[in-house]
Parts: sequence; structure tokens; C-alpha cells
Amino acid sequence: MDQDLHCTAERELLEAVSRITTSSTTSPSDEEENQPNAEISCQVRKENPEKDDTQDSSATLSPNSSMTTKELQEYWRNEKRQCKQIKLLFEIPSTRIVEHHLSKYVMYKIIILQTGSFDSSKSVIERRYSDFEKLHRNLLEEFSEEMEDVTFPKKTLTGNFTEEIINERKLAFKDYLRLLYSMKYIRRSKKFIDFLTRPELQEAYGCLRGGQYTKALEILLEVIGLQERLTRGNPVSVVPTLCAIVVCHKDLENAASAFEYGEKALSRLRVHTSHRYYIPLLETMITLAYELGKDFLSLQEKLEEWKTKKDPIRVFTLKELAVREYVQ
Repeated sequence: MDQDLHCTAERELLEAVSRITTSSTTSPSDEEENQPNAEISCQVRKENPEKDDTQDSSATLSPNSSMTTKELQEYWRNEKRQCKQIKLLFEIPSTRIVEHHLSKYVMYKIIILQTGSFDSSKSVIERRYSDFEKLHRNLLEEFSEEMEDVTFPKKTLTGNFTEEIINERKLAFKDYLRLLYSMKYIRRSKKFIDFLTRPELQEAYGCLRGGQYTKALEILLEVIGLQERLTRGNPVSVVPTLCAIVVCHKDLENAASAFEYGEKALSRLRVHTSHRYYIPLLETMITLAYELGKDFLSLQEKLEEWKTKKDPIRVFTLKELAVREYVQ
């Protein structure tokens, strides 16, 4: 009798989770029209799947009949935690005029805030008019239909540095970013994400290659938060940045911090063991775990398991992979 009651309860819980999971994967077209800036992080449906690292390749646990009641309850708790409305707000509070040799231009300070969660941190970047112009051109090539009604502030022959024109562009660029982010395909596109993160990443990796690990680490720690906000549906895409942070901490002899970020990277590669960073990261984590007196045997077992399934191939070290990122 007790066994029958246990099975019945387990089936009911499974059905409840399945119903909620099904409802969370439906297309929120009406809701998204009413709240264009909202990004539902629990949405599982993927658009434009690609095989490379830049696209959404995350695999999440789904309820099935082999799960115990405890596992189903834990699954549901995780779903509730993840199903939050997430949106980013863009503010351009100030500008500065830069005069460099024969050139002169305006830098726009962009503050990116996240709402809808307990995370109150913000990201700050700077972009000039030509950066916005390049973004607009690139998006027109890929999203001509979506960009049909998007206006872009045009250049003027004179007066580009007057307070009036600069203030007008501040408001125009703020609205421009808000509008781009409201369109699902665009806010998930590599071109949009690159506009917001690539210059800082290029600078950080340049410092890393030059052995300036403290400066590289400072920039990487600033940009990783923004990257994670922009790629919530694709956690694997931030693995290279996490691994670069591991490399910096390791070379600065901060083994504990290196191990901490290595664990974050490994958690994102749990079901992506063919990822180019997986084995170099595992090898680095084994070294760090041994140094810190942590359990390295389980990591060693994963490495040996991988080697028995794969043909022997040349594998770069974690540092060798990191210094190859963003090489022009």
C-alpha cells in the first residue's frame, strides 16, 4: 500500500512539473509584445541553433519517469529559481570629447542595468558614434526586415560637438539600444553582444598575451558579468572568459580564486565534454586541486574516462587556448 501511494505521489508530481515545463516553453508572443524588454530566462525554446560556441547549446535537465520524488522536487525548485523576468536597461548619462592626434570624437558612457532579480550590479562601457554606426550597418545586413523601422541618428556636416547635438544623440542612442534589445533575435545575436563586450575583451586578451595579468583580470572581471546577462540562454559562450580568468589567477598565484572560476566553467561544460576547453580545463583543475589539497581524483577519473572514449589528439593547454582568443 505504501509503495502504491509513493508511486502515485511521484506520478502526480511528475505530471505537475511536466505541465509547468510545457507552459514555460510556449512562445510568449503576446507577453513579449507588451513587455518588449523582458527576457524570460526559463524559456527553453531556441531560435537559429548553431553548432559553434557562440550559439545556444545549453542542455538542461528535464523531468522524466526515472527521476525520484526527491529529484523531481529539486528540479521544480530550480525551475522556480530560474523563471524570473530579466531585462536590461540602458542609460547614457554622460559623454566626453576625445582629441587624439588629428582626430576628434565623442565617447558616450553607457550604463547597463539589470532588473527583475536580486542582482543590483551594473556594467559601464564607452562607445563612439562610429561604433554605433558599424553596429547598425552589420545588423542591417543580417536583420533587414527587423531593422526596417529602426532609425539611426545621421551625421551632420557641422555642429557634431555642440552640446545640443550631443544631448540629442545621447537620447537617440539610448532609445536605439532599448529598441534593439526589445527584439529577441537581435538581442541574442553575436553582432549585438559583440558591440557591448568585444572591445573590452580584446583589450583584456591583449594584456593577457603581454603578461599583464593584473590588468587583464581587472577587465575580465568587469566584462564577465555583462556577458552572463547577455547570454543567459547560452551559458557555454562565457566559458572562454571564465577560463581566461582562471589563467590570470593561476599566473598571479591565486590558486583558490583560479579553482573557484574553474568550477564555474566546468559546470557549464558538464554536458559539453567535446568543447575545446573541456580537457585543458580539467587538466588545470587537477593541478589546482592537488595544490589546494582538494579532491582531484574525481577530476582525474573524468579525464581518464574522456581519454578512453576519444581518439588521442593534440590538446592545447588552457593558457595556450586563452592567448589565441581575439587574435586578429
